Amino acid sequence: MDKINMAWIQGKWHGNVATTQQIYLEQARSLQGQKVDLLVLPEFFHTPYFPITEDPKNFDYAISKEDSIVEAWQQIAQELNCVVVFPFFEKRARGVYQNSAFVFERDGSVAGLYRKTHIPDDPCFYEKYYFMPGDTGFKPIKTSAGTLGILICWDQWFPEAARILALQGAELLIYPTAIAWDANEPEALYPRQLKSWQTSMQGHAIANGVFVLAVNRVGSEDNLDFWGHSFVSEPDGHIASETDHKFYGVAQHSINFSEIENQRQAWPFMRDRRVCQYEMLLKQWGTP
Repeated sequence: MDKINMAWIQGKWHGNVATTQQIYLEQARSLQGQKVDLLVLPEFFHTPYFPITEDPKNFDYAISKEDSIVEAWQQIAQELNCVVVFPFFEKRARGVYQNSAFVFERDGSVAGLYRKTHIPDDPCFYEKYYFMPGDTGFKPIKTSAGTLGILICWDQWFPEAARILALQGAELLIYPTAIAWDANEPEALYPRQLKSWQTSMQGHAIANGVFVLAVNRVGSEDNLDFWGHSFVSEPDGHIASETDHKFYGVAQHSINFSEIENQRQAWPFMRDRRVCQYEMLLKQWGTP
């Protein structure tokens, strides 16, 4: 199908997992009766953003792939007859954890699984304490709502990941995200950080001629203020839809995949790539 209607939930933490999960489910079910092809949730949507600190108690937020929370969102996919991107803190084995996202088809079946590749370790974003780097690689997931390239938060700063997915046929890059302003930093930096975040992903859209959907959370947790601003970028980098810092709830936007062909014909970056010149990209760093 060429045209799809996307929905996303820009939500927040409500103090405990059960309440937060229930509110997100209610927001999703508000879409019943509407034609929605794809629903995307933010990173760690049903938990707090626990990597603000390094605390072993936070491992209790991890869930297995068979958890009832997972099953509930498979049911949502069936109820809404839409593809669902479900990020979660995965307990892969005893003492082994990953930052992951399922993609469910309209019938609730698993279309694919992605595990976050690039893991940050910055003040208030201590994710290396919790997660192994992903081992799924960058593989597009074919669904009834298009061929999706799933990446998670910190992955959004790496053009290599976006390029690899686009080269394999991804039509829409999706970034479930938890990114925030830090109260310990000067407020003058806030608009600059937001602009850098959006520009990075707009660049992925332009360079690859694909659509991009970034879905962030909102609300304040400890000293972090999650800035929202979930957005859709068209293949030329134009932001076609955006939910601001104060928006809380469900948003929708329709896209037409035929724009990818039009954009690549006009700006044939894929045609003009010279892969024989890119050996340096496989090195950790340049010549000493």
